[in-house]
Amino acid sequence: MGVKTLNISDIQGKKVILRCDLNVPISDGLIADDGRIVASLSTIKKLLDAKCSIVIIAHLGRPKGEPKPELSLLPVAKRLEKLIGVQVEFSESILEASHKVAQLSPGKILMLENIRFESSETSKDESVRSKFATALAKYGEFYVGDGFGAVHRKHASVYELAKLLPSAAGDLVRAEVEVLEKLTKSPERPYGVVLGGAKVSDKIGVILNLLDKVNLLAIGGGMVFTFLAAKGMKIGKSLVEIDLISDVRALLERADNLGVKIILPEDIVVAKEFNAISTPTVVSSQDIPDDQMGLDIGPKSALIFASEIKNCKTIFWNGPMGVFEFPNFANGTKVVAKALTEVDGMTVVGGGDSAAAVRKLGFKDNEFGYISTGGGASLEYLEGKELPGLAALS
Repeated sequence: MGVKTLNISDIQGKKVILRCDLNVPISDGLIADDGRIVASLSTIKKLLDAKCSIVIIAHLGRPKGEPKPELSLLPVAKRLEKLIGVQVEFSESILEASHKVAQLSPGKILMLENIRFESSETSKDESVRSKFATALAKYGEFYVGDGFGAVHRKHASVYELAKLLPSAAGDLVRAEVEVLEKLTKSPERPYGVVLGGAKVSDKIGVILNLLDKVNLLAIGGGMVFTFLAAKGMKIGKSLVEIDLISDVRALLERADNLGVKIILPEDIVVAKEFNAISTPTVVSSQDIPDDQMGLDIGPKSALIFASEIKNCKTIFWNGPMGVFEFPNFANGTKVVAKALTEVDGMTVVGGGDSAAAVRKLGFKDNEFGYISTGGGASLEYLEGKELPGLAALS
Protein backbone atom coordinates (compact mmCIF):
# COMPACT_ATOMS: atom_id res chain seq x y z
CA MET A 1 0.00 0.00 0.00
CA GLY A 2 1.66 3.24 -1.16
CA VAL A 3 1.55 6.21 1.20
CA LYS A 4 2.09 9.90 0.46
CA THR A 5 5.58 10.80 1.58
CA LEU A 6 6.65 14.02 3.25
CA ASN A 7 7.61 16.83 0.88
CA ILE A 8 9.45 19.68 2.62
CA SER A 9 7.92 22.34 0.35
CA ASP A 10 4.43 21.30 1.56
CA ILE A 11 5.25 21.92 5.22
CA GLN A 12 7.81 24.76 5.26
CA GLY A 13 7.02 27.11 8.15
CA LYS A 14 3.63 25.50 8.82
CA LYS A 15 1.94 24.40 12.00
CA VAL A 16 2.02 20.61 11.79
CA ILE A 17 0.05 18.04 13.76
CA LEU A 18 2.32 15.02 14.16
CA ARG A 19 0.75 11.72 15.19
CA CYS A 20 3.46 9.62 16.86
CA ASP A 21 3.49 6.25 18.55
CA LEU A 22 5.21 6.96 21.88
CA ASN A 23 3.66 3.97 23.64
CA VAL A 24 6.72 3.08 25.71
CA PRO A 25 6.92 0.88 28.82
CA ILE A 26 6.78 3.10 31.93
CA SER A 27 6.96 2.02 35.56
CA ASP A 28 6.84 4.53 38.45
CA GLY A 29 7.45 7.35 35.97
CA LEU A 30 10.60 5.69 34.57
CA ILE A 31 10.83 4.71 30.89
CA ALA A 32 12.23 1.19 30.51
CA ASP A 33 12.72 1.30 26.72
CA ASP A 34 12.70 4.56 24.72
CA GLY A 35 12.95 2.82 21.32
CA ARG A 36 9.71 4.29 20.01
CA ILE A 37 10.72 7.82 21.02
CA VAL A 38 14.07 7.42 19.27
CA ALA A 39 12.28 6.04 16.18
CA SER A 40 10.24 9.28 15.95
CA LEU A 41 13.27 11.61 15.98
CA SER A 42 13.95 11.52 12.22
CA THR A 43 10.56 13.02 11.32
CA ILE A 44 10.63 15.53 14.21
CA LYS A 45 14.07 16.78 13.15
CA LYS A 46 12.89 17.11 9.55
CA LEU A 47 9.92 19.24 10.67
CA LEU A 48 12.14 21.41 12.90
CA ASP A 49 14.58 21.97 10.02
CA ALA A 50 11.62 23.12 7.90
CA LYS A 51 10.83 25.74 10.60
CA CYS A 52 7.53 24.05 11.46
CA SER A 53 5.84 24.40 14.81
CA ILE A 54 4.83 20.89 15.92
CA VAL A 55 1.83 19.69 17.90
CA ILE A 56 2.46 16.08 18.88
CA ILE A 57 -0.45 13.72 19.44
CA ALA A 58 0.33 10.30 20.91
CA HIS A 59 -1.09 7.57 23.13
CA LEU A 60 0.20 5.48 26.02
CA GLY A 61 -1.37 2.21 27.14
CA ARG A 62 -5.12 1.64 27.28
CA PRO A 63 -6.67 4.12 29.70
CA LYS A 64 -10.11 3.48 28.11
CA GLY A 65 -11.16 7.13 27.89
CA GLU A 66 -10.25 8.10 31.46
CA PRO A 67 -7.29 10.15 32.69
CA LYS A 68 -4.89 7.87 34.58
CA PRO A 69 -1.82 9.55 36.12
CA GLU A 70 0.36 6.47 35.60
CA LEU A 71 -0.34 6.69 31.84
CA SER A 72 0.50 10.38 31.47
CA LEU A 73 2.78 11.32 28.57
CA LEU A 74 4.66 13.88 30.71
CA PRO A 75 7.68 11.56 31.28
CA VAL A 76 7.73 10.92 27.51
CA ALA A 77 7.75 14.67 26.79
CA LYS A 78 10.72 15.07 29.14
CA ARG A 79 12.63 12.19 27.52
CA LEU A 80 11.92 13.58 24.03
CA GLU A 81 13.17 17.00 25.14
CA LYS A 82 16.43 15.41 26.29
CA LEU A 83 16.85 13.39 23.07
CA ILE A 84 15.99 16.19 20.63
CA GLY A 85 17.66 19.08 22.45
CA VAL A 86 14.63 21.34 22.01
CA GLN A 87 12.16 22.38 24.71
CA VAL A 88 8.96 20.32 24.59
CA GLU A 89 5.95 22.16 25.98
CA PHE A 90 3.23 19.98 27.48
CA SER A 91 -0.53 20.45 27.60
CA GLU A 92 -2.47 18.52 30.23
CA SER A 93 -5.65 19.49 28.41
CA ILE A 94 -6.33 17.97 25.01
CA LEU A 95 -9.37 19.91 23.87
CA GLU A 96 -8.42 23.22 25.49
CA ALA A 97 -4.91 23.65 24.19
CA SER A 98 -5.71 26.41 21.66
CA HIS A 99 -3.91 29.09 23.68
CA LYS A 100 -0.68 27.05 23.85
CA VAL A 101 -0.97 26.12 20.15
CA ALA A 102 -1.41 29.79 19.20
CA GLN A 103 1.75 30.74 21.09
CA LEU A 104 3.81 28.03 19.40
CA SER A 105 6.50 29.67 17.25
CA PRO A 106 8.45 28.03 14.37
CA GLY A 107 10.90 25.40 15.61
CA LYS A 108 8.93 24.76 18.80
CA ILE A 109 7.18 21.59 20.01
CA LEU A 110 3.99 21.07 22.03
CA MET A 111 2.93 17.61 23.18
CA LEU A 112 -0.69 16.98 24.12
CA GLU A 113 -1.57 14.66 27.00
CA ASN A 114 -2.36 10.99 26.21
CA ILE A 115 -4.98 11.16 23.44
CA ARG A 116 -6.67 8.01 24.76
CA PHE A 117 -7.69 9.90 27.91
CA GLU A 118 -10.52 11.13 25.64
CA SER A 119 -13.10 8.37 24.99
CA SER A 120 -13.93 9.93 21.59
CA GLU A 121 -10.50 8.89 20.28
CA THR A 122 -11.35 5.19 20.33
CA SER A 123 -15.15 5.41 20.01
CA LYS A 124 -16.83 2.79 17.82
CA ASP A 125 -19.18 5.59 16.63
CA GLU A 126 -17.73 7.24 13.52
CA SER A 127 -19.65 10.49 14.09
CA VAL A 128 -18.18 10.81 17.61
CA ARG A 129 -14.66 10.24 16.27
CA SER A 130 -15.23 12.70 13.41
CA LYS A 131 -16.41 15.43 15.78
CA PHE A 132 -13.33 14.91 17.97
CA ALA A 133 -11.02 14.91 14.92
CA THR A 134 -12.60 18.18 13.72
CA ALA A 135 -11.73 19.79 17.07
CA LEU A 136 -8.15 18.51 16.86
CA ALA A 137 -7.77 19.70 13.26
CA LYS A 138 -7.91 23.33 14.48
CA TYR A 139 -4.44 22.83 15.98
CA GLY A 140 -2.64 22.64 12.63
CA GLU A 141 -2.49 23.25 8.89
CA PHE A 142 -0.93 19.93 7.92
CA TYR A 143 -1.06 16.37 9.32
CA VAL A 144 1.88 13.96 9.43
CA GLY A 145 1.07 10.36 10.32
CA ASP A 146 4.11 8.73 11.90
CA GLY A 147 2.58 6.47 14.58
CA PHE A 148 3.01 3.14 12.81
CA GLY A 149 2.11 1.15 15.93
CA ALA A 150 -1.44 2.60 15.74
CA VAL A 151 -2.15 2.52 11.97
CA HIS A 152 -4.22 -0.67 12.32
CA ARG A 153 -6.67 1.23 14.56
CA LYS A 154 -9.61 3.24 13.25
CA HIS A 155 -9.07 5.96 15.85
CA ALA A 156 -9.89 9.65 15.48
CA SER A 157 -6.30 10.94 15.50
CA VAL A 158 -5.11 8.15 13.19
CA TYR A 159 -7.89 7.91 10.60
CA GLU A 160 -10.40 10.78 10.60
CA LEU A 161 -7.89 13.54 11.40
CA ALA A 162 -5.61 12.43 8.54
CA LYS A 163 -8.47 13.00 6.09
CA LEU A 164 -9.41 16.47 7.40
CA LEU A 165 -6.08 18.15 6.61
CA PRO A 166 -3.47 17.96 3.85
CA SER A 167 -1.45 14.95 5.00
CA ALA A 168 1.56 12.74 4.45
CA ALA A 169 3.40 9.84 6.09
CA GLY A 170 6.43 10.54 8.27
CA ASP A 171 9.82 8.87 7.83
CA LEU A 172 9.00 6.07 10.28
CA VAL A 173 5.75 5.02 8.59
CA ARG A 174 7.42 5.23 5.15
CA ALA A 175 10.30 3.02 6.30
CA GLU A 176 7.95 0.48 7.93
CA VAL A 177 5.84 0.18 4.78
CA GLU A 178 8.94 -0.28 2.58
CA VAL A 179 10.24 -3.09 4.81
CA LEU A 180 6.86 -4.86 5.02
CA GLU A 181 6.37 -4.61 1.25
CA LYS A 182 9.71 -6.37 0.74
CA LEU A 183 8.61 -9.14 3.11
CA THR A 184 5.33 -9.69 1.27
CA LYS A 185 6.32 -9.04 -2.35
CA SER A 186 10.00 -9.65 -3.01
CA PRO A 187 11.87 -11.43 -0.20
CA GLU A 188 15.26 -12.88 -0.99
CA ARG A 189 15.24 -16.64 -0.41
CA PRO A 190 15.38 -18.77 1.66
CA TYR A 191 12.74 -16.73 3.53
CA GLY A 192 12.09 -17.71 7.14
CA VAL A 193 9.51 -16.53 9.65
CA VAL A 194 10.01 -17.11 13.38
CA LEU A 195 6.90 -16.68 15.52
CA GLY A 196 6.49 -16.77 19.29
CA GLY A 197 4.45 -15.01 21.93
CA ALA A 198 1.55 -16.27 23.95
CA LYS A 199 -1.32 -17.03 21.60
CA VAL A 200 -1.89 -18.81 18.30
CA SER A 201 -5.06 -16.73 17.86
CA ASP A 202 -2.91 -13.57 17.53
CA LYS A 203 -0.81 -15.08 14.74
CA ILE A 204 -2.92 -17.63 12.86
CA GLY A 205 -4.06 -15.10 10.22
CA VAL A 206 -0.45 -14.14 9.56
CA ILE A 207 0.66 -17.75 9.27
CA LEU A 208 -2.14 -18.55 6.81
CA ASN A 209 -1.29 -15.50 4.66
CA LEU A 210 2.46 -16.20 4.69
CA LEU A 211 2.38 -19.98 4.19
CA ASP A 212 2.64 -19.81 0.40
CA LYS A 213 5.34 -17.10 0.59
CA VAL A 214 7.86 -18.58 3.04
CA ASN A 215 10.34 -21.46 2.93
CA LEU A 216 10.66 -21.90 6.69
CA LEU A 217 8.36 -21.38 9.66
CA ALA A 218 9.73 -21.80 13.19
CA ILE A 219 7.30 -21.73 16.12
CA GLY A 220 8.16 -21.07 19.79
CA GLY A 221 6.68 -19.20 22.75
CA GLY A 222 3.40 -20.00 24.46
CA MET A 223 1.69 -20.54 21.11
CA VAL A 224 3.79 -23.64 20.40
CA PHE A 225 1.83 -25.78 22.87
CA THR A 226 -1.29 -25.61 20.72
CA PHE A 227 0.89 -26.94 17.86
CA LEU A 228 2.30 -29.72 20.05
CA ALA A 229 -1.21 -30.62 21.25
CA ALA A 230 -2.34 -30.73 17.61
CA LYS A 231 0.36 -33.34 17.02
CA GLY A 232 -0.94 -35.41 19.95
CA MET A 233 1.80 -34.58 22.45
CA LYS A 234 1.37 -34.19 26.22
CA ILE A 235 1.72 -30.54 27.20
CA GLY A 236 1.09 -30.65 30.99
CA LYS A 237 -0.14 -27.30 32.41
CA SER A 238 1.18 -25.31 29.43
CA LEU A 239 -0.83 -22.57 27.76
CA VAL A 240 -3.13 -23.98 25.07
CA GLU A 241 -6.01 -22.76 22.89
CA ILE A 242 -8.07 -25.92 22.62
CA ASP A 243 -10.57 -24.44 20.16
CA LEU A 244 -7.74 -23.84 17.65
CA ILE A 245 -6.24 -27.35 17.67
CA SER A 246 -8.14 -28.50 14.56
CA ASP A 247 -7.19 -25.24 12.73
CA VAL A 248 -3.54 -25.84 13.59
CA ARG A 249 -3.76 -29.44 12.31
CA ALA A 250 -5.14 -28.14 9.00
CA LEU A 251 -2.42 -25.50 8.87
CA LEU A 252 0.33 -28.11 9.41
CA GLU A 253 -1.16 -30.24 6.64
CA ARG A 254 -1.27 -27.26 4.26
CA ALA A 255 2.35 -26.38 5.06
CA ASP A 256 3.34 -29.95 4.29
CA ASN A 257 1.53 -29.82 0.93
CA LEU A 258 3.25 -26.53 0.07
CA GLY A 259 6.67 -27.87 1.01
CA VAL A 260 7.17 -25.33 3.80
CA LYS A 261 9.60 -26.52 6.46
CA ILE A 262 7.97 -26.19 9.89
CA ILE A 263 10.22 -26.35 12.94
CA LEU A 264 8.76 -27.05 16.37
CA PRO A 265 10.98 -27.38 19.45
CA GLU A 266 12.30 -30.84 20.36
CA ASP A 267 12.88 -29.91 23.99
CA ILE A 268 11.15 -27.50 26.37
CA VAL A 269 12.19 -25.70 29.55
CA VAL A 270 9.43 -26.37 32.10
CA ALA A 271 8.59 -25.36 35.67
CA LYS A 272 5.80 -25.98 38.16
CA GLU A 273 4.85 -22.32 38.59
CA PHE A 274 4.83 -19.20 36.42
CA ASN A 275 7.34 -17.03 38.28
CA ALA A 276 10.95 -15.87 38.12
CA ILE A 277 12.19 -18.16 40.88
CA SER A 278 10.64 -21.40 39.58
CA THR A 279 13.20 -24.18 39.12
CA PRO A 280 13.71 -24.80 35.39
CA THR A 281 13.92 -28.35 34.02
CA VAL A 282 14.54 -29.43 30.43
CA VAL A 283 12.22 -32.16 29.09
CA SER A 284 11.34 -33.66 25.71
CA SER A 285 8.60 -31.68 23.95
CA GLN A 286 6.83 -35.00 23.38
CA ASP A 287 6.29 -35.63 27.06
CA ILE A 288 5.81 -32.60 29.32
CA PRO A 289 4.89 -33.83 32.85
CA ASP A 290 1.30 -33.22 33.95
CA ASP A 291 2.33 -30.92 36.81
CA GLN A 292 4.69 -28.74 34.70
CA MET A 293 4.24 -25.87 32.24
CA GLY A 294 6.48 -24.95 29.32
CA LEU A 295 8.10 -21.51 29.73
CA ASP A 296 10.81 -21.55 27.03
CA ILE A 297 12.09 -23.60 24.11
CA GLY A 298 14.88 -25.95 25.23
CA PRO A 299 18.61 -25.42 24.63
CA LYS A 300 18.81 -28.07 21.88
CA SER A 301 15.83 -26.51 20.06
CA ALA A 302 17.30 -23.01 20.41
CA LEU A 303 20.47 -24.19 18.60
CA ILE A 304 18.39 -25.88 15.85
CA PHE A 305 16.33 -22.69 15.40
CA ALA A 306 19.55 -20.62 15.25
CA SER A 307 21.13 -22.90 12.66
CA GLU A 308 18.04 -22.73 10.39
CA ILE A 309 17.77 -18.93 10.83
CA LYS A 310 21.41 -18.40 9.78
CA ASN A 311 20.76 -20.29 6.52
CA CYS A 312 18.08 -17.78 5.49
CA LYS A 313 18.50 -14.63 3.39
CA THR A 314 15.34 -12.99 4.78
CA ILE A 315 14.02 -13.41 8.34
CA PHE A 316 10.96 -11.91 10.02
CA TRP A 317 10.71 -12.53 13.76
CA ASN A 318 7.73 -11.68 15.93
CA GLY A 319 7.23 -12.90 19.48
CA PRO A 320 9.66 -14.16 22.14
CA MET A 321 10.51 -17.85 22.43
CA GLY A 322 9.76 -17.93 26.16
CA VAL A 323 9.17 -15.79 29.22
CA PHE A 324 12.26 -13.65 28.51
CA GLU A 325 11.45 -11.34 31.46
CA PHE A 326 12.52 -14.23 33.78
CA PRO A 327 16.27 -14.98 33.36
CA ASN A 328 15.68 -18.73 33.84
CA PHE A 329 13.47 -18.75 30.73
CA ALA A 330 15.22 -16.20 28.48
CA ASN A 331 17.75 -18.46 26.74
CA GLY A 332 15.59 -19.39 23.73
CA THR A 333 14.82 -15.76 22.92
CA LYS A 334 18.47 -14.76 23.41
CA VAL A 335 19.81 -17.50 21.10
CA VAL A 336 17.26 -16.65 18.38
CA ALA A 337 18.07 -12.92 18.65
CA LYS A 338 21.81 -13.66 18.39
CA ALA A 339 21.19 -15.81 15.29
CA LEU A 340 19.36 -12.91 13.63
CA THR A 341 22.42 -10.70 14.13
CA GLU A 342 24.47 -13.27 12.18
CA VAL A 343 22.19 -13.56 9.12
CA ASP A 344 23.78 -12.56 5.82
CA GLY A 345 20.65 -10.88 4.51
CA MET A 346 17.59 -8.93 5.63
CA THR A 347 16.42 -9.32 9.24
CA VAL A 348 13.26 -7.73 10.63
CA VAL A 349 12.32 -7.77 14.31
CA GLY A 350 8.55 -7.32 14.38
CA GLY A 351 7.96 -4.79 17.14
CA GLY A 352 6.15 -5.22 20.45
CA ASP A 353 7.61 -7.80 22.84
CA SER A 354 10.30 -8.85 20.35
CA ALA A 355 11.75 -5.34 20.20
CA ALA A 356 11.57 -5.03 23.99
CA ALA A 357 13.22 -8.44 24.36
CA VAL A 358 16.26 -7.71 22.18
CA ARG A 359 16.94 -4.49 24.08
CA LYS A 360 16.39 -6.07 27.50
CA LEU A 361 18.74 -8.90 26.58
CA GLY A 362 21.51 -6.44 25.72
CA PHE A 363 21.41 -6.28 21.92
CA LYS A 364 21.80 -2.99 20.04
CA ASP A 365 19.24 -1.87 17.45
CA ASN A 366 21.91 -1.60 14.74
CA GLU A 367 22.73 -5.32 15.08
CA PHE A 368 19.47 -6.05 13.21
CA GLY A 369 18.41 -5.02 9.73
CA TYR A 370 15.23 -3.35 10.97
CA ILE A 371 13.34 -3.19 14.26
CA SER A 372 9.67 -2.43 13.68
CA THR A 373 7.81 -0.22 16.13
CA GLY A 374 4.44 -1.84 15.48
CA GLY A 375 3.81 -5.38 16.70
CA GLY A 376 0.08 -5.62 15.94
CA ALA A 377 0.27 -3.30 12.92
CA SER A 378 3.13 -5.31 11.37
CA LEU A 379 1.23 -8.55 11.84
CA GLU A 380 -1.99 -7.18 10.33
CA TYR A 381 -0.05 -5.84 7.33
CA LEU A 382 1.54 -9.26 6.81
CA GLU A 383 -1.91 -10.81 7.23
CA GLY A 384 -2.99 -8.83 4.16
CA LYS A 385 -5.47 -6.60 5.99
CA GLU A 386 -6.12 -2.97 5.03
CA LEU A 387 -4.82 -0.72 7.79
CA PRO A 388 -7.02 2.38 8.33
CA GLY A 389 -4.12 4.70 9.22
CA LEU A 390 -2.29 3.81 6.00
CA ALA A 391 -5.45 4.00 3.89
CA ALA A 392 -5.97 7.57 5.17
CA LEU A 393 -2.43 8.50 4.07
CA SER A 394 -2.49 6.71 0.71
